[in-house]
Amino acid sequence: MELILLGPPGAGKGTQSKFLETRYGVAQISTGDMLRAEVKAGSPIGLEAKSIMDAGGLVSDELIIRMIGERISRPDCAKGFILDGFPRTVPQAEALDKLLHETAVDLDAVIELKVDETVLVERISGRFTCAKCGTGYHDSFKQPKQAGVCDICGGTEFVRRPDDKAETVHARLEAYNAQTAPILPYYKAKGRLYSVDGMAEMDDVQAQIEAVLRQIGVAAG
Repeated sequence: MELILLGPPGAGKGTQSKFLETRYGVAQISTGDMLRAEVKAGSPIGLEAKSIMDAGGLVSDELIIRMIGERISRPDCAKGFILDGFPRTVPQAEALDKLLHETAVDLDAVIELKVDETVLVERISGRFTCAKCGTGYHDSFKQPKQAGVCDICGGTEFVRRPDDKAETVHARLEAYNAQTAPILPYYKAKGRLYSVDGMAEMDDVQAQIEAVLRQIGVAAG
């Protein structure tokens, strides 16, 4: 199974990728995680990327594609992989198609997690966690049973991620709509695009994704 999950920040791509990785025995490939791992390992590609980043530059699409090519050749990708967070632009999608063609890999599907952006902003910007144990809460959906006290560890200090602020979420959504959303018609024209309701409950989203996979002939291992 070779799959791409698309959707704006906070749509649940990481959560669904982890589920599919476990259920289908395929590798989840987050390009951000992959890049950090290569740099940490001091691999030739990682050293090249580090020198670029240390100089304040952006890692090129060409280098990311090379990383992906090396990554998908590893044994844990023998049953397939899920790309989470890549491609982000049409040129990246075109470069990925070229790589997959050269390595004789067929992309099974691109699954879009469709969201209501207004609700998504509320969902993300309302998140906070216990500073002591990391238990997650939400302003609207999951408050501690006793105000100001963590249900799990009794901690009284809570934190919010800086990038969960409403204005930051809006900016990330604008970037997604400008740069990544144009990928959708690109893959639709190739007959690879499927959409699921990313606003549904987590289990329902999983069920929708699995229905798509059954539709294209992919069965759980």
